[in-house]
Amino acid sequence: MLPSTSIASTAFVYTSSPQRVVFGAGCLARLPEEIERLGVRRALVLCTPEQLAMAEQVAALLGERCAGLFPQAVMHVPIETARAARAEAGRLGADGAVAIGGGSTIGLGKAIALESGLPILAIPTTYAGSEMTPIWGITEAGVKKTGRDARVLPRTVLYDPALSLTLPLSLSVTSAMNAIAHAAEGLYAHDGNPIVTLMAQEAIRASAAALPALQRDAQDLAARSDALYGAWLAGSVLGAVAMGLHHKLCHTLGGSFNLPHAEVHTVVLPHALAYNADGAPDAMAHIARSLRAAGLDVGPAPLDAALAVQRLARYSGAPTSLAALGMPADGLDRAADLAVQTPYPNPRVLTRASIRALLQRAFDGHAPQP
Repeated sequence: MLPSTSIASTAFVYTSSPQRVVFGAGCLARLPEEIERLGVRRALVLCTPEQLAMAEQVAALLGERCAGLFPQAVMHVPIETARAARAEAGRLGADGAVAIGGGSTIGLGKAIALESGLPILAIPTTYAGSEMTPIWGITEAGVKKTGRDARVLPRTVLYDPALSLTLPLSLSVTSAMNAIAHAAEGLYAHDGNPIVTLMAQEAIRASAAALPALQRDAQDLAARSDALYGAWLAGSVLGAVAMGLHHKLCHTLGGSFNLPHAEVHTVVLPHALAYNADGAPDAMAHIARSLRAAGLDVGPAPLDAALAVQRLARYSGAPTSLAALGMPADGLDRAADLAVQTPYPNPRVLTRASIRALLQRAFDGHAPQP
């Protein structure tokens, strides 16, 4: 699937990231040689409390190169957790970190690197894609702040599909939908380019194709590999170009109302796509083409891409309303205010009234509308 615009008539800038990627089932075994390649002598291993067993496996592989464990990563990287992790890295004399887990754990690694510059090796176990971006996010006083800094980009990423076999099906679905969201917004980014377009289309195809297969068999390693491959590409898109309305809304809802990250992306994406459909018809056509290539039934009109994404989520058993995620109804007005507080690029002009209406549809779980 090639971009619809001729390269000959397109001027663009694309900056590649200085990362090493190792992909394949069982590649976790290569951790010792990869950490040595980075020159790290004492690595702090990061994880969530729930993934302590995996972190202990990593620590065992590192042997004497393991400085210790910090199993306290939590969603949205609260500033207090970031400070505690930085202090622990300093106390243990760590000269690097290994983050095993999803976006919360890798985000914590980034929070350490943001101030210290320590090299991070990431081992993703979900499809969040954070490992491929120089984007950091820290929540302070109920507000999630984000930024870009080359220091936080993991130096090496080990993609081992076998590690996601234990990821519950429900989380696998929403995590893959999160990846689709990164790719979809990359297709209408104001600073997009043909390279990003190619990666985004393939990310959507691979991620969408994995979901029906995982519904049939959650232990399907080929489907897990497709989902992780899609996450890699989608994360690369996220790190290369600016995001728009969808990501702004999700950061607002997650950081200010403590809603689960991947689930929020799953619910909001169809509505954000419908909102931007008229302003980004080429992007909607690319999304629809990728979904068809994944074997999904998609109609011809631009809005059908948004409807198809919502149908994919619903078929896969994912939540389709903010109410189901615990969003308070009386918080919708505040969310709308926060979403339009700071200008940011988006294919369609943002107004407070239209964003408030979008949030209401997402809260109720209704079909997306322009």
